[in-house]
Amino acid sequence: MNEIILMSDAKVAAVPVEECGERLVEVRGALLTDDRKQQDSGGAQFRLRQGVLDRLLDAQALLPDGLRLLFVEGYRPPALQRRYFEEYSAELRAQHPDWPADRLRSAASRYVSPPEIAPHSAGAAVDLTLVDADGHELDLGTAMNANPEDSAGACYTHADNIGDEARAHREILGKALSGAGLVNYPTEWWHWSYGDRYWALTTGAPTALYGPAELDAGSS
Repeated sequence: MNEIILMSDAKVAAVPVEECGERLVEVRGALLTDDRKQQDSGGAQFRLRQGVLDRLLDAQALLPDGLRLLFVEGYRPPALQRRYFEEYSAELRAQHPDWPADRLRSAASRYVSPPEIAPHSAGAAVDLTLVDADGHELDLGTAMNANPEDSAGACYTHADNIGDEARAHREILGKALSGAGLVNYPTEWWHWSYGDRYWALTTGAPTALYGPAELDAGSS
């Protein structure tokens, strides 16, 4: 497995942002969606920057016949991102009381991005999976949002402790999304982004296109 750059790495935070000003747009009606994040996000999760949605539609067109993307979460309000990060950090702190703060931050960022650079809060990231023609989710090796502890690391995109079918499905998903210009966060097979700092670092782009965003009255 190649070395993984985590969201907490200083190289990610060092990427400058030149906000392009794209609005957060509605995904429902363009892609198949799932409401499992509704209680936390209240519908905000169905927003994305226009450029990201356009690329997801391109990716869907690249999938084999009979397969579709299932969109679960896009935009995440900054306050919710902070809550997720603090809750997971607290879990790790309870499990590893001897870990120093920098190790806790790094470990937490395998699963939840630090709030100040979070791709979801920029409307640049999406959590998604694959479904068949009947809308049934395919086997991708773990449940979406399985953390590294619960999955024994099987949530990592290139984990070797998953079955052949799940690995093949991950390859199909990855080929379509990367073909449309998105990049994966390698600790989470379901997390893909475009235009954020992690994307810029991964692709060599000089700046990120999207910084943290808030839903305005016209987007809610």
